[in-house]
Amino acid sequence: MAKQRIAWDQYFILQAILIASRSTCERLSVGAVLVRNKRVIACGYNGSVSGDAHCTDVGCYLVDGHCQRTIHAEMNAVLQCAKFGESTDDAELYVTDFPCLQCTKMLLQAGIKKIKYLREYHNSEYAESLLKKEKIDVEKIKVSQQEVDNLPFSDFLSID
Repeated sequence: MAKQRIAWDQYFILQAILIASRSTCERLSVGAVLVRNKRVIACGYNGSVSGDAHCTDVGCYLVDGHCQRTIHAEMNAVLQCAKFGESTDDAELYVTDFPCLQCTKMLLQAGIKKIKYLREYHNSEYAESLLKKEKIDVEKIKVSQQEVDNLPFSDFLSID
């Protein structure tokens, strides 16, 4: 039987999950992938500003229940585009968790047209209303255990 190719949505959301494994946040690991024309243009995970201490090393710097040290995954992906001169206009975002209000506003300003996410996370009603008002395509993506089991990791692992 021929092997099934993974669907595009699962392909990119699984990349977001892998990217989340680089997170230095102790409270929630988040990964984001910006895509245009089925091509990854940037990735980001939540963590500290480059050169600053990581929460995993020194703990979170909490003020009013929010870590001041952490930059969100979505923002890191958009900032990567800014740093390297890649337009985010009309791009799609694949992200492990529904974006917070601040990231939602930033994504709208950056011209993101689609947001595909894996998990709900303290969804802001205002963020949801902004996305609806701006006609942003928002979709919750599912990944089945079978899709994960069909990944060819064993084909690439060396057995010594």
